[in-house]
Amino acid sequence: MAINVYSTNVTSDNLSRHDMLAWVNDTLSASFGKIEELCTGAAYCQFMDMLFPGSVILKRVKFRTNLEHEYIQNFKILQAAFKKVGVDKIVPIDKLVKGRFQDNFEFLQWFKKFFDVNYALTEYDALAARGGEGMGAGGSSARNIAKREPPKTNYGTKAPSIASRNGSTNRSLGSEGIRKSKETLNPVRRSDGLVPRAQPRSVNPAARPGVGRGDSGKIEELNNQMMELKITVDGLEKERDFYFGKLRDIEVLCQEQEGESPVLQKILDILYATEDGFAPPEQVEGNGEQEDY
Repeated sequence: MAINVYSTNVTSDNLSRHDMLAWVNDTLSASFGKIEELCTGAAYCQFMDMLFPGSVILKRVKFRTNLEHEYIQNFKILQAAFKKVGVDKIVPIDKLVKGRFQDNFEFLQWFKKFFDVNYALTEYDALAARGGEGMGAGGSSARNIAKREPPKTNYGTKAPSIASRNGSTNRSLGSEGIRKSKETLNPVRRSDGLVPRAQPRSVNPAARPGVGRGDSGKIEELNNQMMELKITVDGLEKERDFYFGKLRDIEVLCQEQEGESPVLQKILDILYATEDGFAPPEQVEGNGEQEDY
């Protein structure tokens, strides 16, 4: 399970925007040109695959996209991964997808701290893991980053030791629970462009009689899909209510000025227009009474 981070100033010194961006690009063999480009959510999804292998299905992540609804989907995948490994952080999706610097920089600062305390060394080829797709404004040039120059990432402090890791239910970064390591990891540059990959921290469930490894893998994947679908449905319901409220406000405004302008009447006609086979709720119920909203 993951170690939660509840503050952005308890482990290591804050890095500048340029240092943070260089860390992202070097670690993931990406070519982001500015912090705002992280609003796609793709980088965070791959970081989670690096920290907790299997927590994210990378083939569902949209690495090359300029569409906001695909940004939202990427962050929903990230939120599902957080829930799977026990991260309490709620992703501020509505803010991040707008691409504003401050919102994305604050989230990146938090994620860097989260990465530092959960990181464990093992090889990880970020470019190969996402099928050679580029990330960032540099686009396709990211495909050659690993070949052109080995990663220079300094991952900061080593993951601290955890007192009573198995018995404690409090994952916050208290001074008594975590001892900051004074050793700095300086990975040796590799000619093959591989970045050390995080070892999985989740404990494999005890083997159950009659259930093979293949069956367990399928069950886990189905559980992941079910979780992602639930998050998607919740998001769609929230969006539905949001836009319904806007349409209702427009309807009330037009009704107040009804008859004064043919444009307003046209707007009402559009609002009340239906498709073939669609019946308003009051007609379905058959009670002849119009529902109040």
